[in-house]
Amino acid sequence: MKKIAILGSTGSIGKNTLKVIRELDNYEVYALYAGNNIPLLIEQAEEFNPQFVGTFFSENKKRLDKVVNERWKTLYGVEGANKLSEDEKVDIVVIASAGSMTFDALILAMENGKKVATANKETIVSYSHLLRKRLPELSGELIPVDSEHSAIYQSLLGANRGDVKRITLTASGGPFYNRESFDGITAKEALNHPTWNMGKKITIDSATLMNKALEVIEASVLFNLSPEEIEVVIHPESIIHGFVEFKDGSIISQLSSPDMKIPIQFALTAPEHKSSPAPRLSISDLGALTFYKVDEEKFPLVALAYHVLKEAGTLSAVFVSADEVAVDAFLSGEIEFKKIMDIIIKVTESHKVIKEPEKDDIIEAENWAREKARKLIK
Repeated sequence: MKKIAILGSTGSIGKNTLKVIRELDNYEVYALYAGNNIPLLIEQAEEFNPQFVGTFFSENKKRLDKVVNERWKTLYGVEGANKLSEDEKVDIVVIASAGSMTFDALILAMENGKKVATANKETIVSYSHLLRKRLPELSGELIPVDSEHSAIYQSLLGANRGDVKRITLTASGGPFYNRESFDGITAKEALNHPTWNMGKKITIDSATLMNKALEVIEASVLFNLSPEEIEVVIHPESIIHGFVEFKDGSIISQLSSPDMKIPIQFALTAPEHKSSPAPRLSISDLGALTFYKVDEEKFPLVALAYHVLKEAGTLSAVFVSADEVAVDAFLSGEIEFKKIMDIIIKVTESHKVIKEPEKDDIIEAENWAREKARKLIK
């Protein structure tokens, strides 16, 4: 029986992970960890009856203690998540939370030889400099949950890394890839994604293509690729999730319905492909699949990601943190949609990069970027 700890169980990825586990034999929920949605956390715990429940935010301790009534053991804060990563009974840690606070949990889980299934772009990108150094020496296995990186991971299975020429990440383009002007876009419009059902933050990132910008940097870390070996194309149908092109000209890709249960399940069961509750893809019913180059004038953040990747150091953390503040400001009605991209660009361009950062340098850069972005918003 594989025991799973889910960090971020009440978010979109966390909820889909639980849907997958309901249908899988020999997989058991050992711990559920959430943010502020305590009612849903308790509802999940009542169904799956884990050993532990917890919340990243220690200020929720009273709220959680009040409803737990000693039914489950409790953990709190980042420290609690780290304890789960070190728990010898845990086989798989699913990092389904947003934000970069799970870096230590990821490292500790892999130090302890666990499988880590991660959907957390922010941690991989913000701490990319440190992860490049640490990942090769860790005994655990890191498997991406994002559909695009899962596609690349699957396409590379059994391949000789030296035979790879480049990879291609596909982007849906969000709701605005063919819109002429970004003036007057409302939060409701931006949250209306044409193919994926995701959380608010990642849906807005998809609308600005920041999601794909982050994935470029993430792919570089996960697969040890140079900027020149990563390409992005718009693919509105969201059926082909990634390509790997080899030096002989052959290309291997992964296709599936746009349903996150598929890459989530594979991250749990890899290298096995087990029966899935996700909808099946009918090739004969597909019709045309279309691809377009990214319009860098309309969507400048993808090009900026390549600059961030080349500069490295603390710049990736600044890139992530500026986006978090800008997206929050848009969703709360403080700024227009197109200002999200302007703020990210200005904050990134004004940062003095530390090329060889330690963890504290990255945290300081994150805080600097948030403050800089808030000043620009005001």
